Amino acid sequence: MPSPFPGIDPYLEHPELWPGIHHLLINQIARFLSPQLRPKYLVDVKVRIYETPDDDTLLISIPDATISNPEVTRLPTQPIKVTLPVPFPRREGYLEIRERETKELITVIEILSPANKRAGKGRKIYAEKREEILGSRTNLVEIDLLQLGQKMPIIENNIDSQYRILVCPGNHRPFADLYAFNLQNPLPAFPLPLRAGDTEPIINLQEIFTQIYDIASYDMKIDYRNWEVIPPLSEADTIWADAWLRDRGLR
Repeated sequence: MPSPFPGIDPYLEHPELWPGIHHLLINQIARFLSPQLRPKYLVDVKVRIYETPDDDTLLISIPDATISNPEVTRLPTQPIKVTLPVPFPRREGYLEIRERETKELITVIEILSPANKRAGKGRKIYAEKREEILGSRTNLVEIDLLQLGQKMPIIENNIDSQYRILVCPGNHRPFADLYAFNLQNPLPAFPLPLRAGDTEPIINLQEIFTQIYDIASYDMKIDYRNWEVIPPLSEADTIWADAWLRDRGLR
């Protein structure tokens, strides 16, 4: 069962659903690429692990008592339960493509997570890795399917799209190809940069997304009649999405 939307499904950005989407996308892209790249290249699923206290999607504990009246000046004599920024382990998957004989890193494929797009340790760690790759000859593919958060920097670009894919061949620096698209558009297909002269397989992201939507049975997990989109859509996109879902009998 495919998603009812023409491209990315905005309901899947919900913090309870996105980690699963991220994991499935990484693995499905690897399954798609591996038979096409062998025997010259190897595709490895890698995991970046770090701890951060700035994850606003996780509630470590719930306060049992609070001071609700701002006019009260006397503090209570009994202790108050508070919430501390306990370090939370983050695991972010990405793909590395290496030449089999030399082990040289050829291409990195990144799918941005919410932590990469807001101020904090997650963005800092990713930005440092991004700068390292862009300063090398390694190819970079950066996939941003999240409408919320601060986009990764691009020089002299006035395109304000909700989603984007950046394909950065190492031998074309500082130039790259930007695939910009919105909620109403299908996910684009794009070539995977490899060594110069090698055939570049085309990654049809819409096809891969449709596969994982079906594999994970998201049509049975999402109630399009009652669920709210988190983060919320703009007023114009909310009206469009409502009409789109009604036309398909899902509202």
